[in-house]
Amino acid sequence: MFLYLRCEVDHDKLANMQITLFSSKSYDESFFSTENETSRHELVFHEFKLTPTSAPLAKGSRAVCAFVNDRLDRETLEVLHAGGTEFVALRCAGFNNVDLQTAHELGMKVVRVPSYSPYAVAEHTLGLLLALNRRLYRAYNRVREGNFSLQGLVGFDIHGLTVGIIGTGTIGEKVVCLFNGFGCKVLCYDVHENEAVKALGAKYVPLDELFAQSDVISLHCPLLESTYHLIDAAALEQMKPGVTLLNTSRGALIDTSAVIKCLKSGRVGNLGIDVYEEEDNLFFEDQSGMVMQDDVFARLLTFPNVLITGHQAFFTSNALTQIARVTLQNLSDLEASGCCENEIEFS
Repeated sequence: MFLYLRCEVDHDKLANMQITLFSSKSYDESFFSTENETSRHELVFHEFKLTPTSAPLAKGSRAVCAFVNDRLDRETLEVLHAGGTEFVALRCAGFNNVDLQTAHELGMKVVRVPSYSPYAVAEHTLGLLLALNRRLYRAYNRVREGNFSLQGLVGFDIHGLTVGIIGTGTIGEKVVCLFNGFGCKVLCYDVHENEAVKALGAKYVPLDELFAQSDVISLHCPLLESTYHLIDAAALEQMKPGVTLLNTSRGALIDTSAVIKCLKSGRVGNLGIDVYEEEDNLFFEDQSGMVMQDDVFARLLTFPNVLITGHQAFFTSNALTQIARVTLQNLSDLEASGCCENEIEFS
């Protein structure tokens, strides 16, 4: 169980601590360095992931900054703690890769960026649907080769479809807005209903009803024990034949092997994903010169009705600026008062 803390912070107190960033790329360094001009922290950038093996390199840093595929299990946290790390700053919204119980036992505070640019992820979700539906990726390659045949490019009108949104937090709410603009009937499921979503005209229904009625299903819920493989063989059996599945949240919400079987049978008509259950050793790296070792992922790539992007839904300049700004402010708040409104505490 977790809870969010609210506290009063003196934002005029500027901190100056050493922060070690893992899984950082050139764009992270650029945006964090720009935002750090006012925060004045000492930033250390490492391109490799945070693991028990790399954790000793954070020795002397009061804080580490981690991303979605960094490993923050008990072993890693114990190494970090032994090296003097007190704060773990996630530059993302999800926290499924953090052992919150161990962090609590060690007295380590964990903070995150709950909302950086919900529009970025919502718009990418619609981009996946549009590209899949109208086969834009195939049409692009054909035209470049001088092939102007329309064979195999038949799509469907999005207007009038029933769309199921699973997870109606900030991002899910923006997705509802976009589908409203397309003239869709929107059904929603969430353990906590969002009044703003209701005001948009969307209807909350039980999950089995959403599965049965939706032409398009889009996932925007966090990865928790209760949502692991939310889309499994049993769920897929309840869906309309030819359903389109979209996932821009976390890969393990979907049982990939079960979806592959339904792609082969035609029960799943289209699959658009920006995340993948075993993405840790794939995404964010150039592996174009290597042999694909993941047989399940390789199988997905063989389907003409599957579109995969490499966890880039968040990747806009707006989002990167906000991620850097909020992450550094989170740590400044912890330094100044020992408290942060974006802290996640195990209870």
